[in-house]
Amino acid sequence: ELPGFSVQVNLSAAEIKRLADRIIAKSKETYDAVAAVPLDKVNFANAIAPLAELDAQQFPLVQACVLPRMVSPSEDICRASAEAEKRLDSHFLLCRQREDVYRVVKAFTERGERIGPEATRFVQYLVREFERNGAKLTQTKKKEMEKLKSLIDDLNLKYIQNMNDFTKFLLLSEEELAGMPLEFLKDLEETDGKRKVLLTGYYVTPILEHCKVGSTRKQIAVAYGQKGGNQNVAILEKLVQIRHRLARLLGYSNYSDFAIEPRMPMTSRKVLEFLEEMSEQLSDLANRELTVLKELKMKEEGDAQFGMEDLLYYMKRGEQHKVDLDIGEIKRYFPVKLVISGMLKMFQDLFGRILPIKHYNTTIH
Repeated sequence: ELPGFSVQVNLSAAEIKRLADRIIAKSKETYDAVAAVPLDKVNFANAIAPLAELDAQQFPLVQACVLPRMVSPSEDICRASAEAEKRLDSHFLLCRQREDVYRVVKAFTERGERIGPEATRFVQYLVREFERNGAKLTQTKKKEMEKLKSLIDDLNLKYIQNMNDFTKFLLLSEEELAGMPLEFLKDLEETDGKRKVLLTGYYVTPILEHCKVGSTRKQIAVAYGQKGGNQNVAILEKLVQIRHRLARLLGYSNYSDFAIEPRMPMTSRKVLEFLEEMSEQLSDLANRELTVLKELKMKEEGDAQFGMEDLLYYMKRGEQHKVDLDIGEIKRYFPVKLVISGMLKMFQDLFGRILPIKHYNTTIH
C-alpha cells in the first residue's frame, strides 16, 4: 500500500481480477440488503449509511484496480486493469439503475428524518444519480434509453478511432519551417530533401508557436483541423441529435442541462449568463490585445489579415516584445533531468514523503 493512501499498488493481473470480483460481490451484497428494507421501516442506518460506507470503503480498492492501466509497464497488468475498469463501470451503472434500491432511497427522503449537511448532500447525490440513469423510467423508456446510450458509445468510439487513424503528414522545406529551433528540425524525418511533419499536437503546436512563415502556419492549421474529416462531422451531427433525444427522455430540456446538472452552475442558463457577463467585461480588453497582435503581424509580414493560425505565434512574439523573453534561451538552463529531480524533491518536501530510487537506470515515462 502507498503510505497514507490505502491504495494497493504492484498488484499482479490475477490479483486485479480477484479484487474486482470482490468489489462487485460486496457491492451487490450491500445493494441487495438495502433493497430488502421494507419501505415503512426505512431509516438512515439501514438505507443510506450502508451505501455511504460502501462508497468510502471501495474507493481505494477501485483505484487499485484502475490505476495500473495508466502506470504499469506490464502489458498483461495494463490489460487486466482495463478489463477490470470496464467491468466495474458496467456494474456500478447497473447499481445506479436499480429500481428497488431507488425506491428505498426515495422513501427515506420522504420521511423527513433529520440528518447532517454532509449526509443530506449524499442523499441528494444518490437520488440524482439514480434518476439520471433512468431508475424512475418505465421499462419501455428504459430500453429506449439503453439503445440511445449504446448508439452514443458507438459513435464516440468511432469518432476517436477516426482521429487515431488519421496519418496524414506534410513535407516542408527548411525555408518553409524558418524560425523553428534546430533541435526540432533534427527530430523530423527527412524525405526528398524536405522534412516530414506528422499532424499531431507534438509537432503542430511548436510550429504554430515558432514558425515565421505565415503560409506554413496556415497550411499546418488547416490540415490539422481536418483530422477525422467529413466522417467525424457526420458523427457529431448524429451525436447532437441522439444526445438531445436522451436528455428529453430523462426529463431535461436539452443535453446541456443534463450534462451541467451535476456541476456547480447546475443549469445551462447560468452558464450562458456567466459567459455573457464575461464577454461584456473582456470584449474591450480582447479587442485591444488583438489590435496589438495585428500590428505585430503587419510589421513582420506586411499583412494585417489575422487568422487563428497566427494567434499562438504572435502571442509569443508579443511576450518577447513586451518582456524581452526568449523561452528557448531559458530552456537551456532547465534540462529535463534537473527539472524532474527538482519537482520530485518539492513533492517530497510538500507531502513529507520519501520517494526511494529502486534502480538508477529507471526510465521515467
